[in-house]
Amino acid sequence: MSSPTSLRDLYAAPPDSWAFNAPPANGSDALAAAPSSSYQWTVQTGPTPSPQALLGLASHDDEGLDAKAVAVGLVTAALMQYATAAVATPWEVGKTLLQVQWIPRNLDALPSRDLPKEVDEDEEMSDDSPEEESYFADPQSLEDNPPPRRMTDERGYVIRQSIADEDVIPEYIIPVGSASGTWDMMVRLKSFRPEGWLSLWKGLLTHAVTEILSGALQPIVRTLLESLLSPVLPSLDSPSGLFSPPPLLIPVVSQVITGFILSPLDLVRTRLIVQSSRFPTYSGPIDALKKILKHEGGLHGVYFHPHLFLPTIIDCTLRSVAPFVMPGMVASQLGISSAAHPFLVGCSEWLGSVGSLLVTIPFETVRRRLQVQVRGTAKPLRPCVELRPVPYNGMVDAFWHIVTEERSDIPLKPKRHRRKSVTTKGKAPEEPEKESWMRNTGVGQLYRGLGLRLGASLLVFVLAMTTGRDEPDAGWAEL
Repeated sequence: MSSPTSLRDLYAAPPDSWAFNAPPANGSDALAAAPSSSYQWTVQTGPTPSPQALLGLASHDDEGLDAKAVAVGLVTAALMQYATAAVATPWEVGKTLLQVQWIPRNLDALPSRDLPKEVDEDEEMSDDSPEEESYFADPQSLEDNPPPRRMTDERGYVIRQSIADEDVIPEYIIPVGSASGTWDMMVRLKSFRPEGWLSLWKGLLTHAVTEILSGALQPIVRTLLESLLSPVLPSLDSPSGLFSPPPLLIPVVSQVITGFILSPLDLVRTRLIVQSSRFPTYSGPIDALKKILKHEGGLHGVYFHPHLFLPTIIDCTLRSVAPFVMPGMVASQLGISSAAHPFLVGCSEWLGSVGSLLVTIPFETVRRRLQVQVRGTAKPLRPCVELRPVPYNGMVDAFWHIVTEERSDIPLKPKRHRRKSVTTKGKAPEEPEKESWMRNTGVGQLYRGLGLRLGASLLVFVLAMTTGRDEPDAGWAEL
């Protein structure tokens, strides 16, 4: 293919003509006239919407995105809180059952449960073939040593006279003193036939809802307190005021108010945990709340009954103040500074957490025992552990009877009523068991579940010392 000899025949003029102005005389004029060129760039667009329409469209899209993000965040937080509650609930169930379980000092003395007692002359065998009885026993000796008589009611049922007598214990009650710690109670509850392993999650929904509402309500109450107290106490905003309130005043008061508002849910959770799974008094949290409000004085009785109001206020106050005050008190008494001795500061915080547990757990135990007592026209609760037959008259009465009436040497050995076996020749009689000093005091009953919390606080201490704390003002968190 031959190429053209000239390109002039292939030239085509551009479709648009370019226009140029005359060049200026000097350079300064050129700089001044440079922006004002004759050519302009034009873009053909559609109709431009009004600013109001743009603003409305943007706000609508932003609201939709924000609402969706908030909904997803709330659902995620609720699921996380429910999962956390599911992990912690078995330990809370075991601790609560230990706190409310009644273990009297004298196991043979059982207070009356308002049952008529009559002595029946007929002798009743507790076991047809006891293991202790010899096969070659002399019938004449059995007539000389008859089995002990049993007290029965008007319908002929045997009345339980000893709390350790497992022959006549109700089938839905775990034998008293069979667990010495939280883990033992969890294992005992799981293996107990009327309960089962699902009983470890009794009150899970109520526990999760309480934690979710507490986390959402406490900041709101705190903000309201700050807005209400700022006009009354100007020093809250200005440090140079005449009156300077404690820095923990508003946080502590907000936590106490939140705990008081949610106290009916805590009452429902305790009742659901303690009730028997085979013979439940309440079918669920809503049913429990309805029955409590109907038969136990309504909202006034749930909030302001002396057996519920005072324990709630004291327990919430101590649990809010003690974790913050005790570590500082220990560090000040030991003369430890955070800059010079960081490890000793961590040890003082752990000792402060232990001290706060020693202060708060007895009041929590008394509160739990008063919560399981029904009032008004409510039916008695059928518990899965032994409760005190005679109700307490208040916090002081509960403290006094726990210390003076109960014992702390657990677990106890079961006791059964059996016929006396004939002592054969060459067999020495059994020596009486030595009793521990803890049998004569019930102080240990006030601290049921202490080992679990001490272990959790020690774990937090070890993790804090191992990983280190980047924030110097990080406080001790109570589990």
